[in-house]
Amino acid sequence: MFLTLLHCVQSVLYKYLKYIQPINHQSKDFQLFFLLHNFNLPWQNSIMAKSLLFLLSLSLLAFAPLCFCYTNNYNHGGYLYPQFYDHSCPKAQQIVQSIVSKAVAREARMAASLLRLHFHDCFVKGCDASILLDSSKNIITEKTSNPNRNSIRGLEVIDEIKAAIEKECPSTVSCADIVALAARDSTVLAGGPHWQVPLGRRDSKSASLSGSNNDIPAPNNTFQTILTKFKRQKLNIVDLVALSGSHTIGNARCTTFRQRLYNQTGRGLADFTLDQSLAASLRNNCPRSGGDQNLFFLDFVSPTKFDNSYFKNLLANKGLLNSDQVLVTKSEVAKQLVQQYAENNQLFLDQFAKSMVKMGNLSPITGSRGEIRKNCRMVNS
Repeated sequence: MFLTLLHCVQSVLYKYLKYIQPINHQSKDFQLFFLLHNFNLPWQNSIMAKSLLFLLSLSLLAFAPLCFCYTNNYNHGGYLYPQFYDHSCPKAQQIVQSIVSKAVAREARMAASLLRLHFHDCFVKGCDASILLDSSKNIITEKTSNPNRNSIRGLEVIDEIKAAIEKECPSTVSCADIVALAARDSTVLAGGPHWQVPLGRRDSKSASLSGSNNDIPAPNNTFQTILTKFKRQKLNIVDLVALSGSHTIGNARCTTFRQRLYNQTGRGLADFTLDQSLAASLRNNCPRSGGDQNLFFLDFVSPTKFDNSYFKNLLANKGLLNSDQVLVTKSEVAKQLVQQYAENNQLFLDQFAKSMVKMGNLSPITGSRGEIRKNCRMVNS
């Protein structure tokens, strides 16, 4: 514990040194040594020692909670916090943001893909980058599950980020944290809210195909099934509605909503809760058979802008997926939230950010458990 506190004090002094001029252009380490060395001087002979001791005392009082958070996180799987890499890999967030920006500039749809990747990771065993693992001798990949097969995207972007960060600071930043940061940056690039991403996750050494098939909400799930899956993750109905708002950007494949156009009831009838003019338009490129991979905007009003148009569409019976439209047809509480977000874009953005932080804290691997993968697609050898 004493050594941990000393490390914390060192971090505090580093932060202090940022605001003073270098001593003869020496490094921060030299300056830190110089400052600490003054504590060896007699009290009465060193005004600087007194000042620094006072600063040290204040720093310990102010930053002790963070020290204990760090201790818990590192040793016992405790808290995540945004400053986790401030000293071990200070350029990590900058690298993520730069590469995500370029990827989204090349293809606007990538913002939604990277955000979805984070969702599908967190809902299976927690936010541990298990979704990134390829099949191997001891692993069956989650990429072939029903929610992910032929639809999970952004893996190459994560690979690019990981390679760049490994070059900057090897074996330091987890793939799980990279996915979380990429989701935040993608949201911001699409016009959505910014939030501080708690960091310090480690990567899992396993995947769960069954978990991916069973735990991720499906487009055809009933409202109650979706809510149950959220509650299983300790997320509530407010989180459910706010996070569903991520469908304000991105695309869906014909196969995910075809039944609404032709056979929602199982008796050859279309979904009566879907605006019929929209249904007729959708049938042009989503036939009864074939065209499974044809893409459609989830939010046809502002498909690449992160805003509250999604909720306005739901109130007009123009939600694309069944899992979207049930928010206003199967729950009065959910419907009231949809109405609030449709009327107040900022309210939606604020709640979305809060719910993303909450989701990002699902069962993180910390401390000595798991690992920091060198390649996000495979466990370390």
